[in-house]
Amino acid sequence: MTARSASLGLRANAGQFALLVGLNAVVGAMAGLERSVVPLVGEDEFGVDSRGAILLFVLAFGVAKALANLSTGPLAQRLGRRRVLVLGWLTMAPVPLLVGLAPAWWVIVVANVFLGAGQGLAWSMTVVMKIDLVGPRRRGLALGLNESAGYLGVAAAALLTGIVAATIAPRTVVWVGALVLVLVGLLVSITWVRDTAGHVAAEQAAHAPRGEPKPVLVACSQAGLANNLNDALAWGLVPVFLAARGATVREIAVVAALYPAVWGSTQVATGWLSDHTGRKPLIVSGMLLQAAALALLAAGDGDLPPSIVAAVGLGLGTALVYPTLIAAVSDAVAPRRRAHAVGAYRFWRDMGLAAGALVAGLTADAAGAVAAIAVVAALTAASGLWVAATPWVAATERPATAP
Repeated sequence: MTARSASLGLRANAGQFALLVGLNAVVGAMAGLERSVVPLVGEDEFGVDSRGAILLFVLAFGVAKALANLSTGPLAQRLGRRRVLVLGWLTMAPVPLLVGLAPAWWVIVVANVFLGAGQGLAWSMTVVMKIDLVGPRRRGLALGLNESAGYLGVAAAALLTGIVAATIAPRTVVWVGALVLVLVGLLVSITWVRDTAGHVAAEQAAHAPRGEPKPVLVACSQAGLANNLNDALAWGLVPVFLAARGATVREIAVVAALYPAVWGSTQVATGWLSDHTGRKPLIVSGMLLQAAALALLAAGDGDLPPSIVAAVGLGLGTALVYPTLIAAVSDAVAPRRRAHAVGAYRFWRDMGLAAGALVAGLTADAAGAVAAIAVVAALTAASGLWVAATPWVAATERPATAP
């Protein structure tokens, strides 16, 4: 598609946009397969008794995903968005085999290297391609729809695996589910997805040149890192924390699924809201709400009712932040720089998974899970205050009107 023939807007590109939304739900489900059960597999099947060692699978996922995100800009420039999307699914193809045949915990960790790298490539491309399609006026809404689909996929997979794992071996649930999802993702990406280079060219032609506000980009990157710092905690430590307090597998699955379910289901509204109220207020309030939810989780000491309330608060806080940060980064750069800027932001954001695994794992081994949760809560609050103190450039506060 050429720049002349490309039309920007959600309605004009409804078919491709809807296809990419559905595809991102499949990408999210790949990660969701592990949320409820893999930490328990480490303890029960492989006999791993160190919280730090269990969290190695999150560390591996986070580092691999972050590095893949950083490569998406150059790769998209060289190969095109659609080919990078297909490459992401091909990178995830070894995951079912590695999980299914793993003789030791380190093989599960290696599987998460492939999962993280593939997620970085595939999710980044679904994000960038949807931004390409809609243009600047509905950017927040587009990202809300994208992230909502992805994290509802995470939530659905987390809940389903937790329920099924009560009667079927957890590892079997993970590798069979991963195999089905990889096949679906590859088929859809190869057969129906179209590249968006023409849309990028059309928006670039109408773009008014301006400087990139570096303080805003730095503030967004550190907030993204802090957001995924607490996501690593929720993913890798909370299931083990609740199990140690006597929670059943199904109760753990409810808490593990509720957080991304709230996160996913409310992002359409928060993305839309950021188009109308500006990005900064939502980012600050979301980071502080996440910190408060983690503080409640620590204070509740594993009791189920406060854990459920904390999961809801953490999900809502993340929904305020997640699509809004990517929209703010996209606002701040020229269309031709979008893939590079979003990839760099997602690099720092997903390094938060690695940092969270290290901080939570080491602190939990040294001082206990409650101390680890409290430390991450404090870091999240500090991140929100950083954004609050950052001068926000008007061009990033209110997106330009589409031509």
